[in-house]
Amino acid sequence: MTAGWPREGGCRCGRLRFRVAAAPILTMVCHCAGCQRMTGGAFSMGATFRRQDFQVIQGEPVVGGLKGEIRHQFCPECMSWVYTEPGEVIVNVRTPMLDEAADLAPFMETCAAEKLDWVTTPAVRSFPVFPSLDDWFEMTAAYAAR
Repeated sequence: MTAGWPREGGCRCGRLRFRVAAAPILTMVCHCAGCQRMTGGAFSMGATFRRQDFQVIQGEPVVGGLKGEIRHQFCPECMSWVYTEPGEVIVNVRTPMLDEAADLAPFMETCAAEKLDWVTTPAVRSFPVFPSLDDWFEMTAAYAAR
């Protein structure tokens, strides 16, 4: 059984820990080739939180990945990809990094045009590329109403 909120999580070695104060505004998987390469898997899983609800409580992350406008944050010790900062308003936590995440199935999938043929998810909505801002707002509203 999963807990309510707040929840905590962290990297594989436990040196980088975080807390989220409220439920995510959206859950997703991304099938882009970049996420496949960064995870070593078929996709990356994410739970999106409002920035104000996210806090690093132990350790100091380092930026990895492409190191561009979107900041992928990693543990400097075990190099686990823990979360991403796509801007100043939201934080996208890698769902498996939460200590309890069984109830956070992906609501949408992005970059489905790059999905490996054998992959299926329970996502309610699929986008061939990363969704537009209007689609993003529609998905967060639909996720909240579910």
